[in-house]
Amino acid sequence: MARAAVLAGLGTHVPPDVLTNDMLAEALDTSDTWIRSRTGIRQRYIADERTTTGDLAVAAGERALASAGRTRVDVVVVATTTPDRQCPATAPTVASRLGMSGTPAFDVSAACTGFIYGLATAASLIGSGLFDSALLIGADKFSDTLDPEDRSTRALIGDGSGAVVLRAGESDEDGALLAFDLGSDGEHVGLLEVPAVGRAERADGVTRGYFHMEGKPVFTKAVTAMTDSVHRVLDRVGWSTADVDRLVPHQANARILAAVADQLDLPADRVVSNIADVGNTVAASIPLALGHGMRHQGLRSGHNVVLTGFGAGLTWGSVAVRWPKINDISI
Repeated sequence: MARAAVLAGLGTHVPPDVLTNDMLAEALDTSDTWIRSRTGIRQRYIADERTTTGDLAVAAGERALASAGRTRVDVVVVATTTPDRQCPATAPTVASRLGMSGTPAFDVSAACTGFIYGLATAASLIGSGLFDSALLIGADKFSDTLDPEDRSTRALIGDGSGAVVLRAGESDEDGALLAFDLGSDGEHVGLLEVPAVGRAERADGVTRGYFHMEGKPVFTKAVTAMTDSVHRVLDRVGWSTADVDRLVPHQANARILAAVADQLDLPADRVVSNIADVGNTVAASIPLALGHGMRHQGLRSGHNVVLTGFGAGLTWGSVAVRWPKINDISI
């Protein structure tokens, strides 16, 4: 059998502070009904001012390593759009805090598709024989990019992190990453963006540094991109949609999840969703959903699983995996 990257551990984390819709309604012109009807979200977790993306990443990384029964890996990859510093990358600091100083470590930036891109990167490094194990962490403190007066984005976004450990194995093992599909379209970069993050600009009243999203075109492109990407990865692995036991999409909003499921003709009970409880957590979205799926939606060993994502860039991607027997150490 061919060498492959195999899932060996999973861990997730959210910060302790919950921001409910009713709490948002006290500060903004919104309501629980307005938010739920447009996003399906009832609450999200928001990190405090002292907490960094690196802090979130370390928490999930520790849990994933414990899940895999390991203390070290050969390479650490952090998928994030909100690094602790513009330079250097967040991953080397995370690796050191996890007791792995000297280990190769780098960031991947593909917004809400970052975890998928990170999986493809780590799997390629293992598949090539360069490394035998990897820790991939998706972490974002995206609340730092939000306009405090914008009810649409503040209602949507939550903070969090999720991580997996990958090891070298064979393609016929449960947990093997079987097929990938990746894509991007830079012509529509302005539909989802954070043009700048400089605090000096904000102090001068300039708001162009805040997260900006064109909701209607993003909805259409997200549904189309994820649906098409899932079809391509199914073709590559030789599955039909009927073979998919669980679809684990990026938790963009409930309407997008429902539309993708409808396009793929998948019943709701086969689509993992935790959007109501955590919101859109950007690069942490898919691993957080995996933990939720194992705890609450029947995701188990032997299931044919497809992960799919869409994000700023524009970027998109999907992964096919036969789910392994692993310990979930989560929230």
